[in-house]
Amino acid sequence: MSSKRWWRRPVVIVPTAIVAVTALTLALAAFQPWRLFIDVTVDEALPTVAAEETVEPSSDASAQEAAGDTSQDASADSNAEEQSATDSAADSTANSGDDASAEPSVEETPKRTVTAEGTFISHEHSTAGKARIITLEDGSRVLRLGGLDTDNGPDLKVWLAAAPVIEGRDGWFVFDDDEYLSLGALKGNKGNQNYPIPDDADISDLTSVTIWCERFSVSFGAAELIST
Repeated sequence: MSSKRWWRRPVVIVPTAIVAVTALTLALAAFQPWRLFIDVTVDEALPTVAAEETVEPSSDASAQEAAGDTSQDASADSNAEEQSATDSAADSTANSGDDASAEPSVEETPKRTVTAEGTFISHEHSTAGKARIITLEDGSRVLRLGGLDTDNGPDLKVWLAAAPVIEGRDGWFVFDDDEYLSLGALKGNKGNQNYPIPDDADISDLTSVTIWCERFSVSFGAAELIST
């Protein structure tokens, strides 16, 4: 009898092992614990307005303009000679330091206005950094995360939310209870990052930002946005 029982035990052990391995695999896929040991740093420049492209004249328009210029070259040359003498006299009396104002550089720093800002506090994971709403000169808006330092994790998103920022465990789960606007996946758990805000989005009631883990519906960290 004992010999028969010993041979039957593997029949029970094998299915149990399969269930255990399957459960472990599913748990690893859900929690992705290795992410806690992998930092992703993203360092983006401050947001700017894209420079407008110069529209080149079409070939037809250029040809017509060239034809008109040719007919005027003769008279222009004669006038230029007369004007040259006049200009020379004027230049001799002009102050050499009174040059016309230079044309504004295309690389001028665009106007940026911070309309709201706040400092991150930690929720489920240690989190630090600044959050700012920046309005550019063309009216577009960007959420700027500066000096962000939090943990990595699965399915992390950046949300603007209407829920208040509450310290401690009571504030970990509140942000999906009210209105929110997702600005997309977190680009990196460290660094300086820009998240464009849709032009048609009304964010007047969204007074906080959270690093939100959608997988487990929990806040890694959040900041209250205070109007400036």
